[in-house]
Amino acid sequence: MLLDMKTLLLGIISFLTSTLFMQDAEDLTGGWQTTTDNGLTGQWIMAEKHFAFTFYKGSEFKYTYGGSWEWAKNNQIKFTYEFHTKDKNKVGQTEKLTYTLDEEKLQIEGLTWVKTDNNKPGELYGAWVITGRERNGEMNSMTPGDRKTMKILSGTYFQWIAYNSKTADFMGTGGGDYITKDGQYTEIIKFFSRDSSRVGAELSFDYELKAGKWHHSGKSSKGDPIYEIWSDRVDLGI
Repeated sequence: MLLDMKTLLLGIISFLTSTLFMQDAEDLTGGWQTTTDNGLTGQWIMAEKHFAFTFYKGSEFKYTYGGSWEWAKNNQIKFTYEFHTKDKNKVGQTEKLTYTLDEEKLQIEGLTWVKTDNNKPGELYGAWVITGRERNGEMNSMTPGDRKTMKILSGTYFQWIAYNSKTADFMGTGGGDYITKDGQYTEIIKFFSRDSSRVGAELSFDYELKAGKWHHSGKSSKGDPIYEIWSDRVDLGI
């Protein structure tokens, strides 16, 4: 009888602990923003299992890093880097960072981040990788590997990143705010690593979710027609 009671109590404690951990992890997801002492604006997107930090100043892109994350005990986040333009030696490495969370403000590594959204309205919230692109009227399937293009979104922020997680090569990134309404997905560019003159531009596309995949069509920032299919990284298990 005592053994059964002990087992029951341990089960309750385990359930409550896991529930608190889950709530804490959910509190971390969404969009965050900060301003550094030297005037950089920081955008941080935390999806279910993936993340991206980016810093820019005015129209000038500075650096970005991201990859996958998981919640750790004792108010720590465990980050595993897939790309890191400030220190490419960190690609493939995992580190734990301690944070403090007070309502909508989070402090980590000496910076205070303010939450900008809780993944709402967020129909496209999550981390996506491109798995299909139309060329010459034919849809070509793409299998993400070490070389991939990811698009990560909170409820109001977006960022795309092209990189190779094996070689640590970085091909480019862009991001800012986005809006989804009546089948239209609109990006408002706030940073663009390849061409700062595109900052401030607004690009609108048609979008549709089919069987959990994001179908994206319209014209690129160069004016070229595009039709792409993006798949959820969590669904793909990558």
